[in-house]
Amino acid sequence: MAGELRSRIEAAAAFVRARTPVRPEAGIILGTGLGDFAGALTLETVVPYRDIPHFPLSTVESHAGELHLGQLAGRPVAIMKGRVHYYEGYTMEQVTFPVRVLKALGCGTLVVTNAVGGMNPDMPAGTLVVTTDHINLMGDNPLIGENDDTLGPRFPDMSEPYARRLIELAESAALSLKIPLQRAVFVGVAGPNLETAAEYRFLRWIGADVVGMSLVPETIVAVHGGQRVLAFNVVTDSCLPDNLQPVSIPEVLKVAGRVAPTIIRLVTEVVRRLEEVTEDRLSPAENR
Repeated sequence: MAGELRSRIEAAAAFVRARTPVRPEAGIILGTGLGDFAGALTLETVVPYRDIPHFPLSTVESHAGELHLGQLAGRPVAIMKGRVHYYEGYTMEQVTFPVRVLKALGCGTLVVTNAVGGMNPDMPAGTLVVTTDHINLMGDNPLIGENDDTLGPRFPDMSEPYARRLIELAESAALSLKIPLQRAVFVGVAGPNLETAAEYRFLRWIGADVVGMSLVPETIVAVHGGQRVLAFNVVTDSCLPDNLQPVSIPEVLKVAGRVAPTIIRLVTEVVRRLEEVTEDRLSPAENR
């Protein structure tokens, strides 16, 4: 029931608040192979997911399962070192529960990083992209069921799932740091198997540049709750249907690890500049 979800969110948020003086303004979710980002934080508190009431636990080896709270570029943040996925057997409500908790802790901005497959031939492995839009092919939606109006509207608008002002801010930061950054449309699939050549061809045909098994449900819930979302993707493998090669998970992690320092620099600079995105400069879709 909707009221039960709100109670679980409040219990988890209260548990975290009682263990740290940090009141985060931004939440950062780290994707596969990008967990070392937490090392850039001036750390105050680490809270294991297993200790937080109702928090889901990742079964994926590369996702540590810790909530780090501290200062990044002088701004209070909460960093999720690892996430859970729909393919692990969790419900969409469970997958997105951490996003609800981050919002309850005060995170009005959500920055998400992901490892993805690249279907656009102009985006080879190692490319860093910012998400401008997404396509949901996961076969489910975290908002299905009774809606709690205190958490968000029954029919949230998705004309701007990724805040345009944050995308512009990211591109400006990347330019100043001399970091190549492309725009991309993300398609979310359930997984856990990777796609066939025919599926990659279809996904590219419907307008997607990159494909992954997360991000979409988190974004939907964040928008539902009134958060602004910015998402960065690291292309870890090429998914070109006419030259499709088997994917090596160690190689995926190697590519993600190679790009991780660049993401650390870029996200840190974005967080440093967040004050530039003030309420009176937000678009109507963001300023709700």
